[in-house]
Amino acid sequence: MENYINEEEAMNFHIAVIPGDGIGPEIVTQAKKVLDKVGEVYGHTFEYEELLMGGCSIDAYGEPLTDETLERAKKSDSVLLGAVGGNVGQSNWYQLPPDKRPEAGLLKIRKGLGLFCNLRPAVLFDELSGACPLKSELTEGGFDFVVTRELTGGLYFGERFTKEVDGQLQATDTLTYNETEIRRIAKWAFDIAMKRNKKVCSVDKANVLDSSRLWRKVVKEVSADYPEVEFSDMLVDNCAMQLVRDPKQFDVILTENMFGDILSDEASMVTGSIGMLSSASLGEGTLGLYEPSHGSAPDIAGKNKANPIATILSAAMMLKYSFNLLKESDAIENAVKASASGQQVHVVCKEETQMVLIAVIDHGIGMREEDIKKVTEPFYMVDKSRSRKAGGAGLGLALCTEIVKLHHARMKIKSRLGEGTTV
Repeated sequence: MENYINEEEAMNFHIAVIPGDGIGPEIVTQAKKVLDKVGEVYGHTFEYEELLMGGCSIDAYGEPLTDETLERAKKSDSVLLGAVGGNVGQSNWYQLPPDKRPEAGLLKIRKGLGLFCNLRPAVLFDELSGACPLKSELTEGGFDFVVTRELTGGLYFGERFTKEVDGQLQATDTLTYNETEIRRIAKWAFDIAMKRNKKVCSVDKANVLDSSRLWRKVVKEVSADYPEVEFSDMLVDNCAMQLVRDPKQFDVILTENMFGDILSDEASMVTGSIGMLSSASLGEGTLGLYEPSHGSAPDIAGKNKANPIATILSAAMMLKYSFNLLKESDAIENAVKASASGQQVHVVCKEETQMVLIAVIDHGIGMREEDIKKVTEPFYMVDKSRSRKAGGAGLGLALCTEIVKLHHARMKIKSRLGEGTTV
């Protein structure tokens, strides 16, 4: 079976790879294998430059991220990160000042690359719904939405101080946003929605906060440039409730820094497993930082126990949002779903008067229409005697054979029930 290579569409990408600490090197290695397979199938070339950040950089250079490493990351097309950090109570890294600890490297690279948009997908695969803490009737069929969080403004970056007023201590934190900060994150949210289900829900506290009233005004202005996208506003307290009441209603949630911090953690919880969740941090251009939502898990490092799914899905996000390779990104996501279900191809064969009807569900890379036609053409409009001679499921098994070849796998019949064949 030929791959999907189109020489006019074949592209070359330079990826800065930061394995990091703990399980980071293990999970990044698996993500690179997936990217290499995508390159083989679709004709792209991915070149990797390995960089140090986190504890391993402290061991090598005495700091979590060197200026030279940051400059090399800036010159890449995108950055793929494993994880940074170690055991807080045990590692010597945490005897250092806070700005010299492993996680400081992550803050430095986000600032250095100008990343202000954080994406946290929340995906519940139907096959893993048992891990979700919500009632099954709320999650049947799974759900898939993404929290788009402003990353560099708001309460976390405003002026703060504590002073004595009238004989007692008084603390002040300042929440500030300007139009530019709001507009640029809103444009990202709407662009992302255009590659998904074209729905944006902007979350604020406009009934109380001036910053939220400005947020709502600017986001509404941006929405006018995206007439295809269904747009709505929602107060943050209502959104927190709706996430556990009906998470399937959301596609893209857009919100400011602190609200996004809280809501994205809540979204992670309702999926039942943070180990399956990817994330991305984006800026003005196409350069982004892609990483799993989980940590470095030093307790299982080197034991071949780490789940690489979140990192693999982060690589899929990189293909979609930095490289605009939509079908390639979908191929990875579909393969993950296939892994979760434990089933790649299911064939249903049913005889009618003059036709053998076949439904083939392929949970992986799939087949092009022209390839399917080549395989199925000899079986179309056959009479009953021929269909019996072909074994009834001849067309389905022929399709399966070609699909399994495409997956570079071996075909094994798992079951042949009256309603179909599973391979």
